[in-house]
Amino acid sequence: MRIEYDIKLGFKDVMIRPKRSTLKSRSQVDLNREFKFMHSDYVWKGIPIMAANMDTVGTFEMALALSNQKLFTAIHKHYSITDWNVFSSQAPEGIENYIAISTGIGKQDSEKLAAILEFNPQYKFICIDVANGYSEYFADFVKQTRGQYPDKVIIAGNVVTGEMVEELLLSGADVVKVGIGPGSVCTTRVKTGVGYPQLSAIIECADAAHGLGGQIISDGGCTNPGDIAKAFGAGADFVMLGGMLAGHDESGGELVEHNGKPFKKFYGMSSQTAMEKHVGGVAEYRASEGKTVEVPYRGDVDTTLQDILGGLRSTCTYVGAQRLKELTKRTTFIRVAEQENQVYKTSL
Repeated sequence: MRIEYDIKLGFKDVMIRPKRSTLKSRSQVDLNREFKFMHSDYVWKGIPIMAANMDTVGTFEMALALSNQKLFTAIHKHYSITDWNVFSSQAPEGIENYIAISTGIGKQDSEKLAAILEFNPQYKFICIDVANGYSEYFADFVKQTRGQYPDKVIIAGNVVTGEMVEELLLSGADVVKVGIGPGSVCTTRVKTGVGYPQLSAIIECADAAHGLGGQIISDGGCTNPGDIAKAFGAGADFVMLGGMLAGHDESGGELVEHNGKPFKKFYGMSSQTAMEKHVGGVAEYRASEGKTVEVPYRGDVDTTLQDILGGLRSTCTYVGAQRLKELTKRTTFIRVAEQENQVYKTSL
């Protein structure tokens, strides 16, 4: 046993220090990025915000809405091969640049991925997704997948430490997903005692990835546009959102009503709800590590996207970053004990 005494930080522990700027307006800020990947020759261009591959967020409908603004969706892994083929026959040209096919690491997962790509070879992104990316088997699966699909962009996760980011990149991943336990409907930290504050995880993992020429995704923990800005400021290349994109028309989840007000169900993919829906229940050797909640119905996702992108542009104007790429170089974090005045906790 050992203890690390240096402080690890989450989004709530810091704010971004403003800096002198020559920008006259938020409209001057360019949020688009261009990425070249470590193993694939593909060059991606767009706004590097992602919908999480949860079946109450990462839907085909969400992908259609986000791709209109060049945002990305990691499609959840519970669509069938037929679902994918139908979607592909109806989807707009170019959408393949803004979606990833998610997969687990079992034999059936591998076979399903192969079938989807056989019918739809235009898709460029594979997201190999497990809750715990620290197993040797996981790294071997990434290596095997890279061998099968040398031209695809492979996303792999989740991890929270630099050494495992390096191992996954060297095993064949192009982008590593970072985050254990920060999500709004994740209970891993209280069920297992394992986790890592998200801001510090981003800083450590981005440093490791960028040293090898890879990228990272900050996955989880963002509750408002300011958190997204902090994630980018800390060095994240992409930021993945779950709860912030839940509750919309384009989100999955059952629509329910309470006292005349509409809500949508939102749950973690390791929750009892998700496991009962997709694998017949919680296996006797494990515990549920996710919540099921009902979030207020929020209508069309475009309104939320405007709020997110507008907030991010505003961040850039406060620190003088004309492009999103410059944000991390212009970011100085200050430690704080409070984020906002909460005397009025609700507004009309």
